[in-house]
Amino acid sequence: MSGRVESAFVLGAGLGTRLGLLTSDRPKPLVPVFGKPLITFAFDHLIAAGIRQFVVNTHHRADAYQAVFPSVDGRSSYRQRPISFRHEPLLLETGGGIKNVQDLLGDRDFLVHNGDVLADLDLKKLISAHVGSGRVATLGLRSAGGPTQIAFDETEGLVTDIRGALGRPASKHCLFTGIYMVSPALLDFLPAEKPVSVIVAMLDAMREGRKVGGALLDEGEWFDLGTVEAYKAIHRLIADGQRFSHTPDGHWPEVVASDAKIGNGSRMSGMTTLGFGSEIGEECELEDCILWPGAKTASRLRLKDCIVRSFANQSAEHQIL
Repeated sequence: MSGRVESAFVLGAGLGTRLGLLTSDRPKPLVPVFGKPLITFAFDHLIAAGIRQFVVNTHHRADAYQAVFPSVDGRSSYRQRPISFRHEPLLLETGGGIKNVQDLLGDRDFLVHNGDVLADLDLKKLISAHVGSGRVATLGLRSAGGPTQIAFDETEGLVTDIRGALGRPASKHCLFTGIYMVSPALLDFLPAEKPVSVIVAMLDAMREGRKVGGALLDEGEWFDLGTVEAYKAIHRLIADGQRFSHTPDGHWPEVVASDAKIGNGSRMSGMTTLGFGSEIGEECELEDCILWPGAKTASRLRLKDCIVRSFANQSAEHQIL
């Protein structure tokens, strides 16, 4: 089999409940990071690994995807790579989501990338570990950085257990990055049109003697932006100089967007960032604040460690987090 992997499934249907109001009007993967939609970091990451087409599942506020990736002649795209969207009226979880797009992915190995993960890893190493191995899946793993629930035999490059479900030993326990290779054979363990975790399918396959591999991706950065604090933290890191090798836009990040407006007498400090089309009223003081694209504030506001989503004044607290 050729080592080329051309398709990726990017999980875009999550509710993002831990982000609270940040996802009230958009799915979690469209939350902006210095004005750049989170899911586009996954796309950039995958393009750097050779991916040529994306499949994205949707559920909550699916219309927001069309606003960010408008279709031209019936097809959406990102950096000249086509995107196929598949809506899930009933949220199907990770495994059900994969099964639901089987017809769009074809009969070749493909990558899966969580849409809410911001990473800068060597995905070519992951692809190389999987293609031609005969394994139903190969997980991108890290030695630390979160829950280490994957039992891994580093010598054999095999996952021996997940969350202790099989009671099998391991020489190492690892973090699962949410990025993995899948063989079409894994889809045989997934029921159609039913919510199910892909972990359940992997465990069922392992019980039947099929192999799930792992690739340690300890070099590079990996961030799960699942909470408001994690979201704020990545802005602090980027403001301090954190960059991603696969981000193509040489003008990103703009701490203050070129068309942002700052009222007379207003001051900003810390990692405060202003998205495109945002406006600060007169005589405001903002410290460590994130203004989303199009967000505006009234005059004479004092804000610290806040996220401003649309229009904020003293009586609009639901717009300030």
